[in-house]
Amino acid sequence: MAAGIQPRVLVYLGALLARWVAAGGPYQLEVNISTTGSLPNGTLYAAQGSQVDFSCRSNSRPSPMVEWWFQAPHSRNEPFGNNLTVSCFTLLLMSRNLQGNYTCSAMNMLSGRHRKVTTELLVYYPPPSAPQCWAEMSPGLFKLQLTCRWDGGYPDPDFLWTEEPGGVVVGSSKLGVEMLNQSQLSDGKKFKCVGSHVVGPESGASCVVQIRSPSLLSEPMKTCFTGGNVTLTCKVSGAYPSAKILWLRNLTQPEVVIQPNSHYLITQNGQRSTLTIRNCSQDLDEGYYVCRAENPVGVREVDIWLSVKEPLNIGGIVGTIVSLLLLGLAIISGLMLYYSPVFCWKVGNTFRGQDMNDVMVLVDSEEEEVEEEEDAAGVEEEDANEREELPKEIHKHGHIHRVTALVNGDVDRMGNGLQALQDDSSEQQSDIVQEQDRPV
Repeated sequence: MAAGIQPRVLVYLGALLARWVAAGGPYQLEVNISTTGSLPNGTLYAAQGSQVDFSCRSNSRPSPMVEWWFQAPHSRNEPFGNNLTVSCFTLLLMSRNLQGNYTCSAMNMLSGRHRKVTTELLVYYPPPSAPQCWAEMSPGLFKLQLTCRWDGGYPDPDFLWTEEPGGVVVGSSKLGVEMLNQSQLSDGKKFKCVGSHVVGPESGASCVVQIRSPSLLSEPMKTCFTGGNVTLTCKVSGAYPSAKILWLRNLTQPEVVIQPNSHYLITQNGQRSTLTIRNCSQDLDEGYYVCRAENPVGVREVDIWLSVKEPLNIGGIVGTIVSLLLLGLAIISGLMLYYSPVFCWKVGNTFRGQDMNDVMVLVDSEEEEVEEEEDAAGVEEEDANEREELPKEIHKHGHIHRVTALVNGDVDRMGNGLQALQDDSSEQQSDIVQEQDRPV
């Protein structure tokens, strides 16, 4: 029995050996990935959103079984499927999560031999937005620093800085930072940054900066009262990059910078700076103050004169004004008394309660009577004039006396004067009638 089994085992082993010797391969493994490009070290890359075809072939007897495996960074292998002859598939839209190692494996099912090839595939994508560039003062150095940023892409883009117009190259790097000396700067000059990425766009993307020297605005003069506070203001405009603002004391020593302390308070909000001086003193604080704005493009200064005065005496000012008003009234009253006594006489009688119309009528009547008497005296004969001359003088002087009494405000005499005036008027009319009836 044992002798019969042994020949069978030998036949079976011989058959297996024959099949193993007859099986061949897999001898070669051809992997093809249609990507965008490859790096100098052989690493393949594809653009995000592109279509990528994968294929794997092998020569083997009998035909091998081919499998695809994918391993993302920091992940385990995942199978894509298998085929007995050819394994191929297509990824229509490459995305970032499909970046990793792709492995093609071929196994001879008869002999059990297998081969595999692993290929690293990167997924590149440009930044989604436009680049940004700016200019600033370099930290610790009085130089201009140009900075260009184009974030959000993979891998990082390359940057090229040029002067505009002209296109003179300033520098190129992956950092996008360039340092410029003072000799390379002038007011209004433009610098252009061009960012380029391995997957496009072909012309790249760009941004431009224009540098400017500062301009200053401030009040030329300020006043402070002794013991009070005053604030000097200085505003910078048009500066790019932003200017550094300093306060200095006096024109003779502009290098002496004012430092904040209990006497000086310095505040800055953007490109606006203020200097507050507390407890002003004429000896210490009056004079020139200098506001200086500087950036790598230029330096500007403006002078502010501070005048320190004693506080105003409000009580003395009010007293002076009242005194001037009273003096003005006195001068006006004196002029009126001098140039218009009749007006003052009227005012005086008004205060004494007299009727000015009566006085004025009385004076007018007296003047008319005198004129009539003078006309009659010219017509009459010389001897008649001599007879009436003395009474008329007495009569005239009597009227003057009565008018004087009225002017002086003698009420009793005024009454008597009015009565006497009426009697004299009646007598005068009688004399005129008698003279008319008298035969010539």
